[in-house]
Amino acid sequence: MINRTLTTHDLPALMTGIMATLAGIGIARFAYTPLLPAIIQEGWFTASQGAYLGAANLLGYFIGALAAHSLSERFSPRWVMAASFAGIALSFVLCAGAGGFLWFFFWRLVSGIAGAILMVVGPSLALAATPSERRTRVGALVFTGIGFGALLSAFIVPLLLGLSLTVTWGMLGLLCIAAGLLCDYFLRQGVAHLPPSITASSVGNSSTGYAGVKVAVLLVIGAYALDAVGFVPHTVFWVDYLARENALGNQAASLQWGIFGLGALCGPFMVGALAQRVGWQGGLMIAFAAKAAAVLLPVFSLALLSQSVSSFMVGAMIPGIVALTSGRLAELVGPTAHKKLWGQATAAFAAAQAVAGYAMSALYGAWGSYAPLFAISGLILVAGFLLVLLSRGVQSSTQQSTQQSSKHASHHRRQ
Repeated sequence: MINRTLTTHDLPALMTGIMATLAGIGIARFAYTPLLPAIIQEGWFTASQGAYLGAANLLGYFIGALAAHSLSERFSPRWVMAASFAGIALSFVLCAGAGGFLWFFFWRLVSGIAGAILMVVGPSLALAATPSERRTRVGALVFTGIGFGALLSAFIVPLLLGLSLTVTWGMLGLLCIAAGLLCDYFLRQGVAHLPPSITASSVGNSSTGYAGVKVAVLLVIGAYALDAVGFVPHTVFWVDYLARENALGNQAASLQWGIFGLGALCGPFMVGALAQRVGWQGGLMIAFAAKAAAVLLPVFSLALLSQSVSSFMVGAMIPGIVALTSGRLAELVGPTAHKKLWGQATAAFAAAQAVAGYAMSALYGAWGSYAPLFAISGLILVAGFLLVLLSRGVQSSTQQSTQQSSKHASHHRRQ
């Protein structure tokens, strides 16, 4: 009987992935969001400069995603990950005092580069070190780190801001160091040296033809890139939108960021259960539909219930769609080819995200309101849903034609 429940043997792989996603996005990206109103209010930067600093992290994420696979092939994954944790920690510690815009821009860029490397290498190592029957569960749970980071930043950042902005930046740096040390401990338990538990031959186990798989992969990556646009308003502007633009105050906005973090923590558990019920493909379609609805919700209502549903569902579907896309790609190409392809998908996501970040910062500068950005992102997520739907159609039609041609070949041989 196949054992699908997690065992203690899965703990090193799982914790390696969780610590990587905790620092990679949970702290490097999400801790900046509740810092943004305080940075503006303390006069470190203007609202426009603050938005561009947020976008610097997105640009760095693109660079890191492109470099991650080749770096982890050329150097020991353990040292690549250690350098990335150190880069994120430094990006917080060295920005603990008011400084020039270029200094902050550079370190926000570094945190993005390091964060992307952790997001590509950490989950891929965890997947490769996990037996195939438990990969669905581990593959989803490694992304709970994103939620832990968002939740930590939602509750720790407001408390630390009560002391000072400088203390807040410094403590976030120390938090990254702690995550890095924990990750290294679990890596040394054997994750870095475990051989992939499935071989590249699993790519050929699918009855789909290579061309069909390639088109399905491109469509899934395309949908993931569109998801990046839907990712921007809630992760960069949500707190500032509620606190300043709608004059709800920092406390009400921080509460919503806490609900967002709670959603991000629950998301991988939700999609893990969903993927076991309806598969990676079905789960991905449901996640896109739910996220599109949640991003569009603030356009129609800013009642407390609407804010909370939007915060929770977008929070849940951010790591949810990351986990489902990662799982879907592993399903299409096998775990050996996964790291390279996951790096390419992350780069496509990061490119779309960086462009969307800068474009939305510019649109905010022109319009003076965040509200239209939520409408744009929601509609783009609907387009992502359609691409995922199309990828299923492509795969199904290729499977049918492959089966027909194999039947025809066997019939021809019998004659």
